[in-house]
Amino acid sequence: MELSLNHRTEGEYTVLDVGGEVDVYTAPKLREKLVELVGNGHHRLIVDMTKVEFLDSTGLGVLVGGLKRVRSHEGTLALVCDQERILKIFRITGLTKVFPIYDSLDEALQSEA
Repeated sequence: MELSLNHRTEGEYTVLDVGGEVDVYTAPKLREKLVELVGNGHHRLIVDMTKVEFLDSTGLGVLVGGLKRVRSHEGTLALVCDQERILKIFRITGLTKVFPIYDSLDEALQSEA
């Protein structure tokens, strides 16, 4: 499965839509996109993971790295995830305490504002 990455602006946020599988093979592509966005001044990110079908530890590491990167610019990184199998990974690893995670993009935009 391929990884799809598309970003757009929603108010003061940059929304990164991620689809497909985020694993050891595709995570570098996600890392590059996060580095590019932060490097271009996008410090308030929402990563929409509703179309992610698989996420492994490499993908988690990339998201944590993205969070550290935006925080170094006084920014934020929130996640949108509505799939139980992906949410379970965040719960098991304790990352639900690190990332704000929302069920929908609308909820994320309202809560983060």
